[in-house]
Amino acid sequence: MNLETKIALRYLKSKKTHNAVNIISIISVLGVVVATAALVCVLSVFNGFHGLIESKLSKLDPEIAIQPAAGKVMPDGDSVVRVVRRIPGVQQAMPVVVDNALAIFADFQMPVRLKGVPDDYNKMTAIDSIIVEGDFQLRDQVSRYAVLGAGPAMTLNARPGYLRELQLYAPQRQGAVNINDPMNAFTNDSVFVAGVFQVQQKSYDQDLIYVPIDLARELFDYDTQATQVELKLAPGAHERQVMQQASQALGPGYTVKNRLMQQASSFKMVNMEKWITFLLLAFILVIATFNVISTLSLLIIEKDESIRTLRSLGATNKQITRIFVIEGWLIALLGAVAGVILGLALCLCQQQYGWLKLSSSTDAVIVQAYPVQVMWSDVLVVFLLVAAVGLLTSLVTSLTMRRRLEKD
Repeated sequence: MNLETKIALRYLKSKKTHNAVNIISIISVLGVVVATAALVCVLSVFNGFHGLIESKLSKLDPEIAIQPAAGKVMPDGDSVVRVVRRIPGVQQAMPVVVDNALAIFADFQMPVRLKGVPDDYNKMTAIDSIIVEGDFQLRDQVSRYAVLGAGPAMTLNARPGYLRELQLYAPQRQGAVNINDPMNAFTNDSVFVAGVFQVQQKSYDQDLIYVPIDLARELFDYDTQATQVELKLAPGAHERQVMQQASQALGPGYTVKNRLMQQASSFKMVNMEKWITFLLLAFILVIATFNVISTLSLLIIEKDESIRTLRSLGATNKQITRIFVIEGWLIALLGAVAGVILGLALCLCQQQYGWLKLSSSTDAVIVQAYPVQVMWSDVLVVFLLVAAVGLLTSLVTSLTMRRRLEKD
């Protein structure tokens, strides 16, 4: 440790002659502490929401989805399945058909998003874990079944075990429409209701219905076509490597997406809000850190006699200036360390006890308390930001110090 650092540490720990200097020093450190802790907590909360969305969507979204690069339908989904099944690391590969239809149950009707999937689709996703009524079953020896989202189940008043069938209608893709008999312009079929799921995400619960893929293909007049092929990876498989191999095997006519890419709009919104909030709090942190300038200015006045003594002992103006630069940086670092510790402590308490609630009503929200997930990269960014701003403020103060020394 050099001489300048030792003197700066002594100035930092020693009690000041004037109480105003002590008070302003404490306020400066507390300002940095509070702003740093707020940054750590807010970024962790946004990380928690990101993880919450990801955990909810992972119940239904496949690990990897292959879609046509142009248009809505790939010409031969079954051949795509055969190609990707040969890729190392692929455990399951299934074609699916998604399109819009009209659902009618008794006197109720609504437009729905119909998703035709293979009978063993519950091996692809964790849909079994979000079934709230009945079971995930698409076929037995007698009939075909549908699994409804919570929205269609409530709107249509359809439940598992009802003897009435759910009617499904889709416009014919081929042929002319007879205006005298418009019902001939629709293809229709019927299924029983086997189960109801709820993922607590509006994009899924609102209008999604699962049916057997052969029923969906008949209804939408498809043969081997599919709107996408979904993949499940084997344990230990490298996602990026599988995606690259799938892209190379299929060519430019297909796009390969992981869960993050499939829900890019949802995650992009959370990330945008996160970093906008970061910039606003960073601005507050910069203002709090610039209080160090006033602290150093008062400290320079406080240590006027000490400065003269140092000069008499042979200290150069550069060495004396460096003492106060280090002093300001130490104040900022002290606030940064204390703020990070305080922020981490608050995050751990929120994770453990959930003190901060999202709503007083337990039925109004998906989770009761604000979700928190600490990422060490965010903590490092916050610490480096405080350290950089602290160094900047110290350098600004050094200019004042240099001019003062030159006058003397």
